[in-house]
Amino acid sequence: MINIAVLGYGTIGSGVVEVLNINGESIGKKAGDTINIKYVLDLKEFPGDPIMEKLVHDVNIILEDPEIKIVVEVMGGVEPAYTFVKTALLKGKSVVTSNKELVAKHGAELLKIAKERNLNFLFEASVGGGIPIIRPLNQSLTADEIMEITGILNGTTNFILSKMTDEGLDFETALKNAQDLGYAERNPSADVDGYDACRKIAILSSLAFGMQVDYEDIYTEGITKITDTDIKYAKALGAKIKLFATSVRDEKDNIHAMVAPMLIKSSHPLYSVDNVLNGIFVRGNVIGDVMFYGSGAGKLPTASAVVADVVDAAKHLGKNIWTIWSSKKLELTDINQVSHRFFVRVNGKSAELTKELMDQFGDIELVNVDGMEDETAFITGSITEQEFKDKKDSLDNLQSVIRVRF
Repeated sequence: MINIAVLGYGTIGSGVVEVLNINGESIGKKAGDTINIKYVLDLKEFPGDPIMEKLVHDVNIILEDPEIKIVVEVMGGVEPAYTFVKTALLKGKSVVTSNKELVAKHGAELLKIAKERNLNFLFEASVGGGIPIIRPLNQSLTADEIMEITGILNGTTNFILSKMTDEGLDFETALKNAQDLGYAERNPSADVDGYDACRKIAILSSLAFGMQVDYEDIYTEGITKITDTDIKYAKALGAKIKLFATSVRDEKDNIHAMVAPMLIKSSHPLYSVDNVLNGIFVRGNVIGDVMFYGSGAGKLPTASAVVADVVDAAKHLGKNIWTIWSSKKLELTDINQVSHRFFVRVNGKSAELTKELMDQFGDIELVNVDGMEDETAFITGSITEQEFKDKKDSLDNLQSVIRVRF
């Protein structure tokens, strides 16, 4: 029997318990031994829940128990999770977590501690919920040089943009819809401002390129400025707007990363990833293009990924699963040097304005939508972010800017 402890009995923690209760027998066979939850840590009481028999309020009971071989951290946030996880590793216990904030901030350090002690620090559920992506990057795609990772990594924003596209809703109405259905928090900033996706692409980039990518260094832009009018133009172009989290290695081995809304057409592999689903596109220099698609969040999909890591940790007790993620910081290319095409809307419509825009931006592709008689929309050629910033400063009638990936 392998004893584990679960830190946190919220949505994911209760899901971990549920998954082990439902599939305990088959999970035990795959792990090579029975997985037994000896403790669950939470500050709250849960009257009437069978978990009360295992509930503790003092983490030290878990940390000081030599029978606990694996600690499952599903509390969220950096503290006290970081202190609990680091202490667990130092006391000889492997750790499994779904905590993206913790992994993005301290992943390299915790992996180093685990390696030094022949333990494991596993975090499949920290990115993409139930979608397997960490393990493929760490094991299945190791023969490749990763050239690009682009993901729809936040189900809340993808749901909002899907509602705006499919039902013609404005942003605020679509957000309220997401909140009513439990897809968005009362304070949705982490999702709609892009911070959640930013932490996830930082983790994937660190794994793909083997060095620490600090999420604070990643240019991040959310979806709060996307309007129903932007959606109308996207439809006229046969395109959709998606919040992309991207890291790219160019032919000179320079790497840039960003989170921002993008206009894409049906030729892009992520075009059909809608509603609360996530999708992750990986391009390797040998394997080519690979897609991962599925439930990126939710109680049971995320808990399933956590339990899969528990099984992996159980199968490797006393043996470290090698993960290349150095604490040495990866210096990202200045995003201002990266080139994109840009979709731009400005107030006013006249031959004179069009000429001024052509003088400013060179060859542009005009985009017309019925009913939009008082504004001009166009797509630029490929220019750097800095060039676009310099040019747009002269536009005092700017309405909207979205990057284009076609």
